[in-house]
Amino acid sequence: MISAISAFDLGNGAVVLRLICALFFFPHIYFKVVGNPPPALGFFVQAGFRPPALYMKLATVVESIAALGLLFGVYTHWAALLGAATLMTAAIAVCFFNRSVKWLWNLGGMEFPVFWALACIGVALLYWP
Repeated sequence: MISAISAFDLGNGAVVLRLICALFFFPHIYFKVVGNPPPALGFFVQAGFRPPALYMKLATVVESIAALGLLFGVYTHWAALLGAATLMTAAIAVCFFNRSVKWLWNLGGMEFPVFWALACIGVALLYWP
């Protein structure tokens, strides 16, 4: 764990990267929770997760743990690796959703979750004890 003051030192590039990786999770969590049904449920159905609601709730819990750990600097390297694993799972799910392997995010590809997962791996390496 890191000290409370240094956890939010925006002059430190590692802190900025950690906070960016954390904050990007919150919109993803939001769309898994809000709505009836939540907008993300359709993705889990199309990607072939069975039962989709269970996997969506599991993703919500895992992403929340990763986001909060990264945000507050608690078990940072483990939170970052958990986030990276979740994001790589999402990248693979995007391929199943599209029924093909696409790279560019603006065409429905996996570019964004792969980049974000690599950023999380970078955070894990920066904060490894």
